Amino acid sequence: MKYGEIVRGIFEKRINRFISEVYIDGVKIQVHVKNTGRLKELFQPGAEVLLESTNNPNRKTKYSIIAVLKENNWVNIDSQAPNAVAFDAVKEGKITEIGEVDFLKREVTYGASRFDLYFKQGDEEGFIEVKGVTLENEGIVMFPDAPTTRGTKHVLELAEAAEKGYRCAILFVVQLKGCRKFVPNRETDPAFADALLKAAEAGVQILAYDTVVTEDGMTLDSAVPVELI
Repeated sequence: MKYGEIVRGIFEKRINRFISEVYIDGVKIQVHVKNTGRLKELFQPGAEVLLESTNNPNRKTKYSIIAVLKENNWVNIDSQAPNAVAFDAVKEGKITEIGEVDFLKREVTYGASRFDLYFKQGDEEGFIEVKGVTLENEGIVMFPDAPTTRGTKHVLELAEAAEKGYRCAILFVVQLKGCRKFVPNRETDPAFADALLKAAEAGVQILAYDTVVTEDGMTLDSAVPVELI
């Protein structure tokens, strides 16, 4: 996926979940944050950031933060990007564990949930739930970075769909390079970690892929080992 016009800035502070203060060319302005997660390890004063510009007259802010520089590598923090990247990768058959699909659609309702991707593969039907991952520590990437009741609900309903014969997968899109394994963040959200184990036992594929993050985009790259326990 590609962004439009991109500018660089220097992060100052986060005001709330949606707004931060950033210096662009030495001028401090308020910008939109395209992620409501905590991101404390990334949003440090003085961190270099990438911002997407918009000309939408209805927007209160002209810029949105899409990436943060961490240890000389860009980490994409756009919460909408993983779904777009996953859709493109599945459509192009780039995810080995999924393979080629005959039909692919975004945001399809099943039961009380709306899963990110629905696909057909011959006589099989399936769902893929996509989760963006930005939390990294010494090469280990984790999800979530804050408790997510909604995420746990989706995982459990995906497990139910798998038990009813659908082919199901949870795809963790790691929004950076240089990681060696993915683990659920049990310390932050034990319920989500337990749900992930239950889903795996029900036959849901638990997948993680890293990405190549550039100044103007992000693409799915390589599989990352998953460790659930």
